Amino acid sequence: MPMNYDQAVNWLFTRTPLFQNTGAGAYKEGLENTLALDRHFGSPHRLFQTIHIAGTNGKGSVSHTLAAVLQSSGLKVGLYTSPHLTDFKERIRIDGIPVSEEYVTKFVSENLEFLESIHPSFFEVTTAMAFSWFAHEKVDIAVIETGLGGRLDCTNIITPKLCVITNIGFDHMQFLGNTLESIAAEKAGIIKHCVPVVIGESCIETRNVFQKKADAEHAPIIFAQDNCKIISVKERTLDKVIYKTADIDCLESCLAGMCQEKNAGTILHAIDQLRGLGYGISDADIRKAFANVCQMTGLMGRWQQLSKRPAVICDTGHNSHGIKYTARHLEEIMSGPGFGTMRIVMGMVGDKDIDNVLELMPENAVYYFTQASVERAMNVNDFQAKAMKHGLAGTAYPSVEAAFRTARKDASDNDMIFVGGSTFVVADLLRMPEFSSI
Repeated sequence: MPMNYDQAVNWLFTRTPLFQNTGAGAYKEGLENTLALDRHFGSPHRLFQTIHIAGTNGKGSVSHTLAAVLQSSGLKVGLYTSPHLTDFKERIRIDGIPVSEEYVTKFVSENLEFLESIHPSFFEVTTAMAFSWFAHEKVDIAVIETGLGGRLDCTNIITPKLCVITNIGFDHMQFLGNTLESIAAEKAGIIKHCVPVVIGESCIETRNVFQKKADAEHAPIIFAQDNCKIISVKERTLDKVIYKTADIDCLESCLAGMCQEKNAGTILHAIDQLRGLGYGISDADIRKAFANVCQMTGLMGRWQQLSKRPAVICDTGHNSHGIKYTARHLEEIMSGPGFGTMRIVMGMVGDKDIDNVLELMPENAVYYFTQASVERAMNVNDFQAKAMKHGLAGTAYPSVEAAFRTARKDASDNDMIFVGGSTFVVADLLRMPEFSSI
């Protein structure tokens, strides 16, 4: 069936269940479709090396930075992440360049009959597409991020050189369980026989789960927090942070959010493991990747500064585990000398830990409540009512654009506008004309 790119992507969005739009209805447990797709396309994942990344938060930042490090070392690097913010092609990149529209169109149109015969999910199809593209382009290695979970995630057919589990928090509990132990057990499903695994953050409950699984698989396990690589933060601005690390002094990163300190330590431990496996990564490669990861890989929406005077920051943190760092960062900025007013454009999806998130947010800010343009978005009036119960005052707006434009009109040069609460709120912001070329 002849298609153009828009038709191919529309088929993916409308004919396959898309989790970011519909939530639970798009989740398929089990690997039956994944294995069928893998057989159909000739097991493309066997034709390149991989690194596998799981975790509740930080997967995107860790995945993109590791990809940038490997790019800097001279390798041809695939990168598969989710969700996308403004364009489907963001999910599948090689050396930072998105998959071509021609390949997406060809993949869907030439395999349409087979795809429709097995009724796969959106993520199952896009994972198969990513693996096929990486094989077609002969990448040296690909950094593969899980969708959610790990054990039954459709990326989990790979046998990677290294596994990384960033952290465990309460998210997607309807699929992964409602205890830290049960969520950790699902994430630990990516641990493979004799493959080293780096654990970014853990607690007693999750550490035992990871250790037991690693022991069963004879997998070397490294708990990053046992040997913290980040000694101190030497300087932090809105758009950069400089770390003193155990191995590299004055390591500058363009990922300046407070949550990135934990991610940076995890990444440095992962690099140690990759060096031990024979990857030729120099300190100069690390410096280049940390300072330029957004430019090198196309990473967006992680404490991203979009403009100055007033400062506009967006961040995709969307659960209490991630928002706690954002809220702390906002409070620190608000306490600075000469600061004006914190204006927060915020919305969430209905299946998150909304009350716990709202409890963390600063009360002495002006709120512009909104809802993203996805089915899962919580109704803005309901969200506003919940926020008011937590002492957060503001006005409701029917769209992210309307909320942001009002906040910017209200703001003075010394104010700051923060946009977040949901990946999809950030996505709507970045689609606005003034930001779409960033």
